[in-house]
Amino acid sequence: MSNPKTLEWVKHIFQYLQGTKCMRLFFPNIPKTELIGFADAGYLSDPHSARSQIGYVFTYGGTSTSWRSMKQTIAATSSNHVEILAIHEASRECVWLRSIIQHIRENCGLHSRRVAPTILYDDNTTCIAQLKEGYIKGDKTKHISPKFFFTHDLQKNGDIDVQQIRSCDNFPDLFTKALPTASFEKLVYNIGLRCARDLI
Repeated sequence: MSNPKTLEWVKHIFQYLQGTKCMRLFFPNIPKTELIGFADAGYLSDPHSARSQIGYVFTYGGTSTSWRSMKQTIAATSSNHVEILAIHEASRECVWLRSIIQHIRENCGLHSRRVAPTILYDDNTTCIAQLKEGYIKGDKTKHISPKFFFTHDLQKNGDIDVQQIRSCDNFPDLFTKALPTASFEKLVYNIGLRCARDLI
């Protein structure tokens, strides 16, 4: 009672849980499956602490299998900076997911061939171009630690292929910013969430 704002948040969370309790992840029977990643950032989503929200989603066979949303622990100095941080986090998750998939394939006796690069989508063209070039100390990147260009090495090795996607089609928008209802419902459907009664 001493902090009404906190109580309002608790009420909001319970309303959300009540409204989404019928939602389930739907795994369609698709013969051809591949791992696809999406990364996004909401620059200065918390203006009071100067922190940005980043998120990523990985789908396999058209349904989400791994996702994360978190507030950055460091203050990003530009929208480009925070997008590079988002792709960096997604790239680390991608390396782990690829190794898990390869391990499962080998244990199931499936043909262990060279796995094609995982496509990782982002909506920032400048960021994508900088990651393809690698770390170059210039006015736009001198404040960004070179370790966040880890994705460049993964692209050179053929593990990841970072490509552009329209912002309205980028799944992690769900986690990084407030969206109109129509956009929210479209992205919820695209990540594989369905109402249980619609699957009967």
